[in-house]
Amino acid sequence: MSVLGSKSNGLVSGKTIVVTGCSSGIGATTANALREQGAKVIGVDLKPCSAVDDFFEADLSDPRAITKLVLALPQGLDGLCNIAGLPPTRPPADVLKVNLIGLKTLTYALVDKMADGAAITNLASLAGIGWLDNLDEVNAINAISNFDEVEAFCETFNVAGQPGRSYFLSKEALIVWTMQNRWTWRERGIRMNCISPGPVETPILPDFVETLGARVEEDMRVMDRPGTPGDVAPLVTFLQSDGSIWIRGANIPCDGGMSLHVAMEQHGLLAKK
Repeated sequence: MSVLGSKSNGLVSGKTIVVTGCSSGIGATTANALREQGAKVIGVDLKPCSAVDDFFEADLSDPRAITKLVLALPQGLDGLCNIAGLPPTRPPADVLKVNLIGLKTLTYALVDKMADGAAITNLASLAGIGWLDNLDEVNAINAISNFDEVEAFCETFNVAGQPGRSYFLSKEALIVWTMQNRWTWRERGIRMNCISPGPVETPILPDFVETLGARVEEDMRVMDRPGTPGDVAPLVTFLQSDGSIWIRGANIPCDGGMSLHVAMEQHGLLAKK
């Protein structure tokens, strides 16, 4: 039996929910968890996925593909889980296009197809914890809605010259964008929140180790263990359920306490051994 309960009284019974990045990692596990809890899951990914009720192939770095996807999706959607993302080993502009610009473009375009009371859940990251210290860059990238402007942004802020910066910035900006839109669709009861996992054992974890090296290894040493997709999927499912209607604009850590460790370390509050 699922840790969330039986399908007959599932948290999301009868809901139709779109999951991007459904073919692997957290997206695949979330799609399975939602279906176990009674939802109809519409998957979106570049790679085929048979473990959903309906599937659409789409490249979220391409605005034309997003337009085509939105036209094909049905009316009355009860939820959107924005989980698709690129790791920091990919070209910086591509990372920002998929992880942020494409995510936002899809979300804005789907709002008119959502039912009243729908839920939007964005997958951010512990990597976004520094958003408050980088507001100039965060505000600048969040002001961009045109995919063609991303390359120039990367040059202006020397994103390519900072290993992993594109990924960190995409998550910082996503957290801020989520908070800014806590009440944007309040009249229709549509809420949006995000989740910030720590290091998770997914197919892209080696990409983080390759790019950030000692930093990721140190994080995992401090933690009792890396997370798994199964640690994150139940929280996504809850945020898609009616039990989360009073949670709006939140950035919820799901990181084994790592974000608290970072914050306490910054403020000198860690107990000395």
